[in-house]
Parts: sequence; structure tokens; C-alpha cells
Amino acid sequence: MDGLLSDFLSTVTEPRKGFISPQRMSQALRMPISDLSRVTHLHRNTLAVKPDSPKVQDQLGRIARIVATAAEMTGDTGQAIVWFRHQPLSGFDGRTAQELVEAGHADAVLAHLDMLRDGVYG
Repeated sequence: MDGLLSDFLSTVTEPRKGFISPQRMSQALRMPISDLSRVTHLHRNTLAVKPDSPKVQDQLGRIARIVATAAEMTGDTGQAIVWFRHQPLSGFDGRTAQELVEAGHADAVLAHLDMLRDGVYG
């Protein structure tokens, strides 16, 4: 996973500053910053003015970990992003990973990915 995680993180990390950039994350996920704000429960101004704050980095880091894990499993970051945004997950009332993260269930998405990786489908 380290290689793909590094590839995705290098895409969303602010060069020479070492933090996940809300703008780069927005671009990578192909979503407006206003949608990223909604998913992370962080105000757009917070994302813009304090992108390196621990709260912003924690929320963006959860998304990065989910997408990187999905990319490891699919072998394709683009496919992982489409999965995150649009694929209903079984066992979660048809909600997508993005909707679950927005609802505060990022850990459930990671657990779901771990189960899939371990060969448990459902």
C-alpha cells in the first residue's frame, strides 16, 4: 500500500509544506471545495485560511486513507475516487463512502475496506 498511498498523497499534499491541501484534495476528488467543506464538516473559509490546522488535516487524512486503501485494492486511483463518490456500499443502506464519511462514519468505511481485503463480502 505504501506506493499507492504515497502516489495519492503526493497528489494531494502541498509541495514543500508537507500538509494535505484542501484545494488539491478537491481537485483530486473532482468535487468543488464547497462539497469538500460539506463532507468534512469544515467551513470553506477554514479550509482556505487554516489548511494546515490539525482539524483540517485529520478530516482530509481520513478521506486520503480511504481513497488510498481503495486505490490499493483496485490498482487504480481514478477508479478508487469514482468508488468513493458514487458506488453504493452493501450493508450501508445504499450509501456511498462519501456519504458515510459525511455522516461521520469514516471508520466504518475503513472497516468495510478491511473486510473486503480479507475476502469478506457483504
